[in-house]
Amino acid sequence: MKQINVTRSSMPPFEEYVEKIKKLWDTRWLSNCGEYHEQLEKKLEEYLQVPNVSLFSNGHLSLYTAINALDLQGEVITTPFTFVSTTHAIVQNGLTPVFCDIKPNDYTIDADKIEALITDKTSAIVAVHVYGNVCDVEKIEKIAKKHNLKVIYDAAHAFGVKYKGIGIGNFGDISMMSFHATKVFHTIEGGALLYKDHDLKKKLASLRNFGLTSQEECEYTAMNAKMNEFQAAMGLCNLLTIDEDILKRKKAVEIYQRELKNIPGITCWQKQDNVEANYIYFPIVIDEKEYGLSRDQLFELLKSYNINSRKYFYPLVTDFKCYQKYKSYTPIADDLAKKVLTLPLYSDLETADILKICDIIRSKKGV
Repeated sequence: MKQINVTRSSMPPFEEYVEKIKKLWDTRWLSNCGEYHEQLEKKLEEYLQVPNVSLFSNGHLSLYTAINALDLQGEVITTPFTFVSTTHAIVQNGLTPVFCDIKPNDYTIDADKIEALITDKTSAIVAVHVYGNVCDVEKIEKIAKKHNLKVIYDAAHAFGVKYKGIGIGNFGDISMMSFHATKVFHTIEGGALLYKDHDLKKKLASLRNFGLTSQEECEYTAMNAKMNEFQAAMGLCNLLTIDEDILKRKKAVEIYQRELKNIPGITCWQKQDNVEANYIYFPIVIDEKEYGLSRDQLFELLKSYNINSRKYFYPLVTDFKCYQKYKSYTPIADDLAKKVLTLPLYSDLETADILKICDIIRSKKGV
């Protein structure tokens, strides 16, 4: 039986990538901000319509460095409905996460509940654009200005997303994007920070290179988080087809929405108003009483057909052993984590496979 995975990496033509990396055998410049690294930063600034892009070896180290660069202290308000990396980056910087509940319609942090969590120890808000859904960036900006807080967006899911025609990386102090192989755009592994303050460029360059400011000076205690030339070359190749890939994803999502819209107990992802989406994931929310199966039962049913869906995000961050001590009252996030399932979605997912998945969901019958 054919296996259908929840994600599948987009790849450029083999010959195209080989031609791109062939030059590396001549230059032997494989890391330390080589030609492809510099090219990719510039091309991403253009494509994402942001003033500054700094590349990193992966998304987690990008986010960790963003928090480090802003010299935060004390408490950071964030969401429990995210991948654990978001919280790790906060705690690894010696900060205390304070968890805010999410909105039931788009699963992003509920900006109306943020102010009640602010104390004299609060230094920042780390919000997450979930499944490419955009946070209430306008309300969060007002809160941050009122209380003199920094704002960092975990935009791992939001490559190419625009809000009211503006690239999503223009909001907040810094936004992080992940270029992991499973994302809409990838550099095999990789990540980036997007920001408006040009003065951050030099500091971020140092923080991704052991804190060195020259060959003889080390100003910060930092990590090695540089993107190498093979990663950058993959990014340059994938950037050539990114619009086409997003369009293919959109068509796949439209088929899912058409086929699943009238099934009782199944709520499908819907695009937000004023948002140009990237169609990175297709989550559905299962109401067991109406649908007749729980999320976990549907997960197992699809698995019996060799279809790999994902309970994403589950468990909730605050349910992991290392973060249970920070558990707070987040009933919407708690409930959603038990009901959400992301279905297979990638640019070359075949229509026949989508229809098969939808037929199984509709019939609720095992093999």
